[in-house]
Amino acid sequence: MAGVTQAGLAVVEGVTFNLATQPVRSLNQFLHHGLEATKKVFVLNPDGAHNIAAGVNAPVEVDVDGHAGYYAAGMNQLATVLIRGNAGPGVAEGMTSGVVRVEGFASVSAGAAAHGGLLVIEGDASLRCGISMKGVDIVVGGSVGDFSAFMAQAGRLVVCGDAGDALGDSLYEAVIYVRGKVKSLGADAQEEPMAAADYDGLRHLLKRAGLNHDPREFRRVASKRDLYHWNADANQDY
Repeated sequence: MAGVTQAGLAVVEGVTFNLATQPVRSLNQFLHHGLEATKKVFVLNPDGAHNIAAGVNAPVEVDVDGHAGYYAAGMNQLATVLIRGNAGPGVAEGMTSGVVRVEGFASVSAGAAAHGGLLVIEGDASLRCGISMKGVDIVVGGSVGDFSAFMAQAGRLVVCGDAGDALGDSLYEAVIYVRGKVKSLGADAQEEPMAAADYDGLRHLLKRAGLNHDPREFRRVASKRDLYHWNADANQDY
């Protein structure tokens, strides 16, 4: 797929897959074994197909022109995946590096158990965004649903809108920055003062995500650390 801009500059050439006529298996097999010197792959007519660009381990750009189904860009390594629409459950689940961007909304468990890289969701994210995240940076331009960052172990979740119930329930070392209202904090989560390092890191992260919010508009949520060790005498009262 190639073309010329109005300024006469050549557009980056790439390989095109049309999922209206080709199976997702063919796309993923190419991304796993056939890339060679290919730097960009265009995916047309995704129509909510599942497992698009799953398990990619190469510095390739994948441009998905439409909505993606379950587990898009799951286990991503090195690739930059752009979804020009909404994403179903588990987008970027288990990713370790690279960048995944969703221009629309994301369903449940976005970025679940992801170890690294950057996930950007320009719209809202549903329930359990960042569940069990292990080092990934997640930036949500809108709001997140209930139990977001549940048992989040490491990394940062940035919420530019509001958050639902039980935000950060059972947090470990992950940090949440939220700009809007929080319906409720989960067990062992607490609001803490922002430090200079928080402002600096958040400013950089927002810039990478392409957002212009002032870091001073955000609040920090982190763990109280009361749940790090099981207390048999607590009688389930935490």
